[in-house]
Amino acid sequence: MKVKIFDEEDEKDLEVDINDFLEGLDGDVVDIKYQVSVGVFSDEQVFCFSAMIVYY
Repeated sequence: MKVKIFDEEDEKDLEVDINDFLEGLDGDVVDIKYQVSVGVFSDEQVFCFSAMIVYY
């Protein structure tokens, strides 16, 4: 079993990265975990969109 972790500041970038990975995957996906977090620095909100894919 293996894992691949993705982390992007924009949900569309995360989507592209995951789709590219899955397109080239020579195995089976066991699970996908998705998470969003937000941080505030000064007047700026920083988003973090992440996912972990567990696969064989």
